[in-house]
Amino acid sequence: MGTVKLNYKRTFFIGLAFLSISGFWQMYDSIIPLMLQNTFHLGEMVTGALMAMDNVLAIFLLPLFGTLSDKADTKIGKRMPFILGGTLLASIFLLLLSAADKERNLAMFLSVLFLLLLSMGLYRSPAVALMPDLTPNRLRSKANAVINLMGAVGGVYALIMIKLLVGTGERPDYLPLFISIGGLMLLAVAVLFLTVKEKKIAEEISGQDAESEEAAGKDGEGEKETAVPGKAAMPKEVKRSMIFLLISIFLWFTAYNAVTTAFSRYTRVVWHMEGGSFADCLMVATVAAICSYIPIGNIASRAGRKKTILAGIALMSLCYLAAVFAGAYHPLVNIAFAAIGVGWAAINVNSYPMIVEMSKGCDIGKFTGTYYTFSMAAQIFTPVLSGFLLENVSYRTLFPYAFLFSALAFATMLQVRHGDSRPERKKDMLENFDVDD
Repeated sequence: MGTVKLNYKRTFFIGLAFLSISGFWQMYDSIIPLMLQNTFHLGEMVTGALMAMDNVLAIFLLPLFGTLSDKADTKIGKRMPFILGGTLLASIFLLLLSAADKERNLAMFLSVLFLLLLSMGLYRSPAVALMPDLTPNRLRSKANAVINLMGAVGGVYALIMIKLLVGTGERPDYLPLFISIGGLMLLAVAVLFLTVKEKKIAEEISGQDAESEEAAGKDGEGEKETAVPGKAAMPKEVKRSMIFLLISIFLWFTAYNAVTTAFSRYTRVVWHMEGGSFADCLMVATVAAICSYIPIGNIASRAGRKKTILAGIALMSLCYLAAVFAGAYHPLVNIAFAAIGVGWAAINVNSYPMIVEMSKGCDIGKFTGTYYTFSMAAQIFTPVLSGFLLENVSYRTLFPYAFLFSALAFATMLQVRHGDSRPERKKDMLENFDVDD
């Protein structure tokens, strides 16, 4: 049997679903807090609680719709009905959200916001599951790199649109921005549907995987795969490292998410930036993260994952501390945000593989779920607590808050003693972009 190569063209089209999702969430985190405050004059704590709602819903919606799509069987596939329906509904509710903002109708706004989040939850898991469904097992790592790059493109697109289409003033018209995001979502998913025949490709991939397993069995490798030992109890010292790593994950997400959620408001109040100009900093951080994946992969292959993560936390902590003393926007701020992007990439590239390394021989699936539970719990917790401080103390608490939790993450990460095998250097440059979300 010949070597099967990744179909990059098809993977690109599959990644359009993730591109649309990433574009939406970048816009959502930046603009919705501004609407809640400037239009409806809600306090920081209430705004933070509402911004955490998508993560609360995600805990229930993502497994639900992921499971429902697993069981679905239609002429156009398992995932495609959810992707098409969710995208269409989300685009409609996005435009209705702008109408509610113009009318200053809070009840309508919150109702539409809930339906919008429900629509995104409808197709988020099926969209992510589409790539493994339509990619042979041994090529999924490389395909995931393409998917992550597509997501980054969606995020950058949203930031560019924010900068170009959000006007100045306390209550700019967000309709042009929402049309650009909704249009991107509809166009991306329409191209996906027209170019990727899910059911047909899934059958082909299933046949290829079956042939690969049969070939592996003939070569004596199949026996190795099937002779998997029973799940063993995690050793006490490894469990201690796992606990400290999970705490670290919670802490660095608490720091980072507070900044990304409140940054658009912080720049307006403290740095007196108008319109969508704040998007420059976030765009710099995103692009810097993308550009740093390959160097970080090389560094981790030599220094190890733990040291690379610690360096990333230290870099972000220093930038948060420097931002405390920035009384107004200065071009040097962009350099700091580039460093934050690099630091965040260093953490994300290496943290999940450490979880997998420590859970080998135990229950990898269980601890993968735990990883996401801790990261999502932080994103529910931090908008509320940071919002309380912004409202009742000062907007200037944002970066000291981020520095504190980032420094705590550094301290707890020092206690992690396991899971630090040095990753092999990637054979293909693209594999350095394979980051678990």
